[in-house]
Amino acid sequence: MGQPADVLRFDQVELRRWRLDDIETLHRAITESRDHLLPWMPFAATHDWKQGEAFLAYSEEQWASGEAYNYAITSGGLVVGSCGLHRRIGPGGLDIGYWLHHGWTRKGLATMAAAALVQAGRDLPGIDRIEIHHDEANSASGAIARRLGFTEVERVRVPDGPEAPGETGVQVRWRLQIGADKDQWLRN
Repeated sequence: MGQPADVLRFDQVELRRWRLDDIETLHRAITESRDHLLPWMPFAATHDWKQGEAFLAYSEEQWASGEAYNYAITSGGLVVGSCGLHRRIGPGGLDIGYWLHHGWTRKGLATMAAAALVQAGRDLPGIDRIEIHHDEANSASGAIARRLGFTEVERVRVPDGPEAPGETGVQVRWRLQIGADKDQWLRN
């Protein structure tokens, strides 16, 4: 099946696989950014130490099964957020997710992290598309997809409505097709 590397680099970010002993760092990043994350990340409302430990343990399980590859986003040696590649959109597809600590936004780091994930995802066998999904009110996520050459493919009303307070309940789906020339994206 193949897996991405434990460490990925792109420009000013280094992504490293989350480890079980990262609980203190993860907890601090989420709690310090709770107000920033609440509009878009439902987990932020209920996050506590135990939930963080569960996320890290689940990340280990998902990595081993090949279902998801979760990374700490680091810059200058500091953990500034989290991201991952997820096999939750059907065969041949990967979905990218990400969030940043509030003190590290508007510096291009989320775009750099997503670019590192795209490069890693393109190298995995059997992948024909990579997608980014976000609520239509989250224009920052749409800007990242656009910057990286993704194409908006659809807007879908979420059946159960919004999950977080800033959401409208309409999910925007962006796609990057992986063609025969996998290196083309890097040249664009």
